[in-house]
Amino acid sequence: MKIQKLLQALLWLSLVTLLGVTLLVQLGYEMEAKAMTVIFFIFLLVGINGNEFLKGFSFTIWVIAAATISMIFPQYIVEVGGFNTEVLIVPLIQLIMFGMGTAMGLKDFIGVLKMPKGVFIGLFLQFTIMPLLALSLTLMMDFPPEIAAGVILIGCVPCGVSSNILNFLSKGNLALSITLTSFATIMAPFITPVLMQKLAGQFIPIDIPGMMLSISKMIFLPLILGIVFNRIFGKRSSWLNSAMPLLAMTANVIIIAVIVAAGRDSLLNIGLLLFLAAAIHNGAGYLLGYWGGRLFKLNKRDSRTIAIEVGLQNGGMAAGIAFELGRASTMGLYPAIFGTWMDISGSFLANWWRKNPVDDMSAEEVIQAEKIDSATA
Repeated sequence: MKIQKLLQALLWLSLVTLLGVTLLVQLGYEMEAKAMTVIFFIFLLVGINGNEFLKGFSFTIWVIAAATISMIFPQYIVEVGGFNTEVLIVPLIQLIMFGMGTAMGLKDFIGVLKMPKGVFIGLFLQFTIMPLLALSLTLMMDFPPEIAAGVILIGCVPCGVSSNILNFLSKGNLALSITLTSFATIMAPFITPVLMQKLAGQFIPIDIPGMMLSISKMIFLPLILGIVFNRIFGKRSSWLNSAMPLLAMTANVIIIAVIVAAGRDSLLNIGLLLFLAAAIHNGAGYLLGYWGGRLFKLNKRDSRTIAIEVGLQNGGMAAGIAFELGRASTMGLYPAIFGTWMDISGSFLANWWRKNPVDDMSAEEVIQAEKIDSATA
């Protein structure tokens, strides 16, 4: 009880600190305001554990904190003790993909046989809606070439593990979500380079074989190693399956922090427009993903699942590709902004849908949803 009260007190202190930041900014104490912003996030990140509602947004707040602090103190993020942190991007993505592989097995592939319609519709919508929306946004907003290529890149990558977490929270069809994410990720080394060449080739040169090799090394190889690891060690590695969601979220936060810090100057010039593009791109992905599923006669629950799969993209993969192309500070900016925004919007959408379940679930699905609700309450 004492710990609960302490956490609630820290949450209130974070609000007081935020008011202090506002006051310092108004008085012109810029450095002091920056330092107090860091204190605000420390109080907030610890204090939210004392509030049941805010606890569900902890990952979102971590992402916002990472992006904000990277904008304020980029010099401490870009380089640590002479070490260029951008080098961490690809290994962190490989860690996430390995973790995804350890959670996969034959059952995920059998899932296609159990629900082929949902999987094929989901994959079709995933690789058509987001790329075409991205191209439309670049043409409407007239971004510089490398920034435009980054917008299209986020549209051409598959959905990421965040979509599985948010489908779990929203009482979506988790089996369909995991199957879609798995197959979209496996298809990415072949589909993403082709889409990039067709849609982004007008902005920057795209080497299809080189990008295929890069994505395979970054995504396909660690994913296969994870599946083999799971096959060999099975239940003996259950501790790893429990730890991987936390490791994946931590890796995502670090990737966003590094990309934002590296591209801070460009963000100050074009950040607001990129944020607007991300909000439109992400929101339209949810909307068209849902109604695309309904158009193809999927039930409401599966359509919600596909909406999240379509609207949320693998920002880490996109950032890694940008780094491999030597354009992390330009082409990687939009993935960082999109990744930050999608976690915010996705958290609110998942919580809204969790509190407003659909009525077309089977008896077995209702029992599973009740288990999810009790686990997240």
